[in-house]
Formats: sequence, structure tokens, C-alpha cells
Amino acid sequence: MHCELIVPGLFAEPSAMRAPALELLLARGRSASTESTSPETWLQQAFGLDEDAALPAGALTHAAAGGEPGEHWWGRADPVHLRLMRDRLVVVPAAAFALSSDEAQALVEALNRHFADQLALTPLEAGRWCARLERPFAFNAVSPLEAAGRDADLAQRIGGENGKHLASLLNEAQMLLHAHPVNLAREARGEPQVNSLWLWGVGPAPRVPPSPWQSVCADDPIALGLARLAGARHRRLPARADTWLEAAPEDGRHLVLLDALRAPLALGHSAAYSESIAALESDWFAPLLAALRAGRVGMVTVHVPDCESASFETIRSDLRRFWRRPRALEKYA
Repeated sequence: MHCELIVPGLFAEPSAMRAPALELLLARGRSASTESTSPETWLQQAFGLDEDAALPAGALTHAAAGGEPGEHWWGRADPVHLRLMRDRLVVVPAAAFALSSDEAQALVEALNRHFADQLALTPLEAGRWCARLERPFAFNAVSPLEAAGRDADLAQRIGGENGKHLASLLNEAQMLLHAHPVNLAREARGEPQVNSLWLWGVGPAPRVPPSPWQSVCADDPIALGLARLAGARHRRLPARADTWLEAAPEDGRHLVLLDALRAPLALGHSAAYSESIAALESDWFAPLLAALRAGRVGMVTVHVPDCESASFETIRSDLRRFWRRPRALEKYA
């Protein structure tokens, strides 16, 4: 079995945490690197899609939830808080604040009543909403996590008629959200209001070639949607590699997306970033190293797409290369 791990943000921030199992896998394996890219672009390329085209995150998210995108245009319309900072509005993604399923449902119902002839929202998770658009509406915008802490206008700037339409839609949504009882209650509790939608990943469902992987495990719906449309087995990420190994077949290529570092990195939470490194070490890298030594896994590859697309490929015999001494993760940055 070949286990391939995608670990965005692994080398992005210095950490005092040591990760002996991971450091050994990186040191003893064979490395390769190309141009740095986002995890979404890495997945786009790996699944055989046109990397120059906008990634239809909305349609893929809908597919990941078991829906049938059909020929409709879809987009992600995630709830965000826009924070006023002097003369600009800064994006605060849903990953930075708590939002309950009941709150999300109530907000979506109000928005759907208002925008019934323009878009239909579905809260697939409290912080991840999809929108079926009633007309083609092409534009590019980064994800709210990627836009975290940035000027909202710069992160989602669109010109032409599409820009005017989006500005009008968002203004209406912001006025409705501002007066909604859910937000009034959140404000009274001192919690960030959900005061805008972040529309991104717009387009119809892509035609995805057959998957190069037999199975895909992830919490990210984009990865799961690509896997489903490519005909691969797909499921949510279990808590530990031991659980994953129990259900994984004995052979074939299998992709696992470990993206626990992305949110603390985007939000500037250094302590949470270090804690996530420690959790990945104990829950994933140490068990996979043990499985590689025992012959349960034939190869472990670690992909770090946002660090010059570094990849480290390790087989069991590589572990005997004792002269290649492990080094701290920050040395790979």
C-alpha cells in the first residue's frame, strides 16, 4: 500500500515542537520539489483538471455532501465577519469564531427567503455554505481562510457587470444579516456577527478523469468532491492513522489530506499551530512509521504543496539509511 499525505503549512512557521517520527520519514526518504502552490491548486493538478481554470469549490462541496450538481452553477457562500479597521474591512473567516448549526440554519433560511430568485443557500456545515446560482456568474476569489486578515476589497475585487451584481447582492445580504435576531444575540454576547457572505469557487461541476487513488480521506469537501466525481472511495478523516489503516485496503494508492495546520496558520495562532504539529505526530506520523517498519504500508509520501511543493517518498529499506540524520521541521522552510 502507498499512503500519500498532503500536509499544507508543515514548514510555514518555526515551532519548538519536535516530531521524531515525521522528522525520520523526511530525513530518510527521497525528496523532490517544484513551484510552491496552494493545496487547492495541488488537488486540481493531481486530479487532472485545468490548473488555469477557476476551481469550482461550490459544486465540489455539494458533490461531497452527496448532492448532484447537474448543469447548475454553484459557489461557496461562506459566512464571514467583516471587521472595520480604520479605513478598511478585514476578513474574519468562520474558522475564527464559533457558529452553531442552529444559528447557521436560521441565517440561511432568512437569506433564502430574500434571494429566492437569485441563489439558493445550503448550510452543509455551520461554517461552510453552498449556493446554487440562478445564472452563470464567473469570477475568481480566494477562499475566506486564504483571505483571513486581508482587506476584503482586495481579496474579492471584481470588475465589470459581475462586480456590480456581486456588490449589490452582498450589500443586500449584509443589511439583512445586520438586523437578524441571531446576530443581535451574538452582538449582545460579545461574539462576532455573521455580517457578510464570502462568495468564491463559482462554476459548474467539472468533468474529472478517473482517480489515480483508490481512496481519499479528508475533512475538506473539495478533496472529497473531487474523489467522488473521479470514482474513488472517499470518507471523512478519522482521528488517527490506526483507524484509517483498519479500513484501508492492502494495496493501491491512497490519499489523505491532513490540513489541521491551515486554520491556526492563517489566523496567526502560534500555540495552536504547535499543538496541531504535536497531534499530527502522535496520531498520524508515529503510527504510519510503525506500519512502514512492520510492512503494513509499503511507501509513505509526504506532500507539502505550499513549500515549493516539497515531496518526501519513503519506503521501508530507506529507514536503514542511518547516516541521514533527522532535523527540525523549521530547517526545511
